[in-house]
Amino acid sequence: MFLLGEGGNVIANSAKHFWGPYDGAVPSFPALRRDTVILFQGDSITEACRDKSVPGPNDGFGLGGGYAFLAASILLSHLPGRRLRIYNRGVSGDKVTTMAGRWEKDTIALKPDFITILVGVNDYWHIAKHGYEGSPELYGRGYRDLVARTQAILPKARLIIGEPFAIRGCGYVDEGWFPEFSIYQRIAREVAASAGALFLPFQDLFEMASREQEAAYWCPDGVHPSAAGAYLMASAWLDCVAAIDE
Repeated sequence: MFLLGEGGNVIANSAKHFWGPYDGAVPSFPALRRDTVILFQGDSITEACRDKSVPGPNDGFGLGGGYAFLAASILLSHLPGRRLRIYNRGVSGDKVTTMAGRWEKDTIALKPDFITILVGVNDYWHIAKHGYEGSPELYGRGYRDLVARTQAILPKARLIIGEPFAIRGCGYVDEGWFPEFSIYQRIAREVAASAGALFLPFQDLFEMASREQEAAYWCPDGVHPSAAGAYLMASAWLDCVAAIDE
């Protein structure tokens, strides 16, 4: 599974990487300097039942039970001397518009060095199922504005944009999602490219994994990953960050 970096360059092949126990042979993560602040932003996929009463970094309850927790656990155990501070601010049900409303408090105020954003599934799903009056145009405009706002205030922050994903034939996701949902995925990719952000193609990741085991094993309801699916996402994220050489 190839990860695309700035300009669409291939930067990692995460499907073949195994993040095992610490053995001294893990990547050095040169971009994660001492006191680096890392933030995971998104909807329920990122939130993963985190305890919102625990706002501080590096707390197992505050990080939730998803890919953000898994990625953070590996970094914190492998790099204890870096004094990393890792936050999860995912909120279930979020769309670009609702995320923008809390951006100052939940992103800008934390002054993160790395910001990972995964949003888009609700921007489509809530139109199809919950009467939300959204559109791909609203999603794209809101996403571009959010990224531009962030880069203006935090010009040195590294952005990582995750592709919103939906797994066909599982739970909530039927063929009616496509091709419309693909437009949201394309927009996320375009936002990443125009902002010079790193991009994580999660749809491809899950589709490749589904060749090894049925799709429901990785994402039972088509939207929220299982423990195995969350590990795939965390591994992809780690490979992405490990490949940054500055």
